[in-house]
Amino acid sequence: MSEVFNVYCDESCHLENDGQKAMVLGAVWCPLAKTREIAIRLREIKQKHGLAPDFEAKWTKVSPAKASLYLDLVDYFFDDDDLHFRALIVPDKSKLNHDAFPGQDHDAWYYKMYFDMLKVIIRPDARYRVYLDIKDTRGAQKVVKLHEVLCNNMYDFSREVIERLQLVHSREVEQLQLADLLIGAVGYINRGLEGNAGKTALVERIQRRSGYLLTRTTLYREEKLNLFRWQAAEIR
Repeated sequence: MSEVFNVYCDESCHLENDGQKAMVLGAVWCPLAKTREIAIRLREIKQKHGLAPDFEAKWTKVSPAKASLYLDLVDYFFDDDDLHFRALIVPDKSKLNHDAFPGQDHDAWYYKMYFDMLKVIIRPDARYRVYLDIKDTRGAQKVVKLHEVLCNNMYDFSREVIERLQLVHSREVEQLQLADLLIGAVGYINRGLEGNAGKTALVERIQRRSGYLLTRTTLYREEKLNLFRWQAAEIR
């Protein structure tokens, strides 16, 4: 039997006209056999900080007052060998030129970016169950299209590699909250933001633990914290 992995995907500022310069797509993944153990440990960390185990950890909630909680969550990610993270960074959406590609609009480009983000994670000799955070009413349509794009690009027409792609609520999935946290930190530094001491401390901890600046592409085979900085200059 091939190994099964759960992949938890989230995104930041992916809309075409949201007024935000940088976009980040990212995913946390781990073996299916370890998902329950990891979720329990993440809830225990919340309880250690006096919070309910079902408290939803999110980048938007990071503050100086809760910095210690989020630093512990980040440290757990780096300490657990079963957890991995990958993000694709688009530093400046204003440079996109969809008209240069016949038949391409922002949605088509978005699905291409999602594949580029996930293709490094997915191995043909394993199986994957992919979960996305529910964000809007177009979610169900997006899931169908994304599953189709991913499987077609991998020649996985029988869907034996990417077994499942479904929407879930991040408040119910600990690993998805971890993905939101890491994506938020990557987006924060790539947008040149500052002013929140809690968020700055989190970015600095991730930089120190990973050994990366979070603004550049890492080695392709980096397995713990893997980043790809996509350049719109590729459009010609």
